[in-house]
Amino acid sequence: MKRLFTEGFVKEGSPDLKYYAFDWDDNIVHMPTKILLKDVNGREVGMSTDDFAEFRHIIGREPFGYEGTTIVDYAEEPFRNFRTQGDKDFLVDAMRARTGPAFDDFREAINNGSIFAIITARGHNPETIKQAIYNYIIEGFGGIDKDELVKNLRKYRSFAGEGDMSDEELIKSYLELNKYHPVSFGDEQGAVNPEEAKVEAMENFVNYIKGMAAVLNKKAFLKKDIANKFNPHKLSIGFSDDDPKNIEVMKKHFENKPDNIVKTYSTAGGLKREVK
Repeated sequence: MKRLFTEGFVKEGSPDLKYYAFDWDDNIVHMPTKILLKDVNGREVGMSTDDFAEFRHIIGREPFGYEGTTIVDYAEEPFRNFRTQGDKDFLVDAMRARTGPAFDDFREAINNGSIFAIITARGHNPETIKQAIYNYIIEGFGGIDKDELVKNLRKYRSFAGEGDMSDEELIKSYLELNKYHPVSFGDEQGAVNPEEAKVEAMENFVNYIKGMAAVLNKKAFLKKDIANKFNPHKLSIGFSDDDPKNIEVMKKHFENKPDNIVKTYSTAGGLKREVK
């Protein structure tokens, strides 16, 4: 299957060089999946991902009250619902999920055919996350518009001078271009301390996007399309996450880089705001 080059367009018809990176839980969607903890009586207690973002720094370090009991530690295999053994449930839970504070941006990215990354502390197989997004596109989840996506993908193929594809081929090729980083896939520590793993995933995505933009620039040059010539000052990646610690570490890592293109957005508390 041939690769295609794709991203949003400004009203003049030139690529907008705008890309996206999203945390999954409580950012794109609110999933019903639970992390399993142990209370003072040795019983398993499920905790939502939203609550986990608040309590994860004290779990196993000091007892605390939660859901009418006292939590003392993680249960055995506390993240088993977030690993490959929970892949099938993930696909079901994704369709049952409520939209989160970054969902509007996620829908915009897909409908525009923009390139994005999913950078999540989950440990599912990356192919499972890709399948969930494919299901969203086919089912029109939350206003995702397959027809709008396909229309924009055809624009990009025309810009890149590439041949046509069927609707299904376009969608699958588009999904192959996006990046899926469940940072605890094969690494248990990624869920407990995801900050640095997410930074590493974002570094990889930044390099990927800069390489893609350079290819677009070359295509514009060869077509003598000066209006669409790559402008590095237009290039940007918006990263959103509901966990303040993840946002703090991400922002600190990128903010002083001379060629930084990452903008960080907090969705803590259900409200999106740029962190400057």
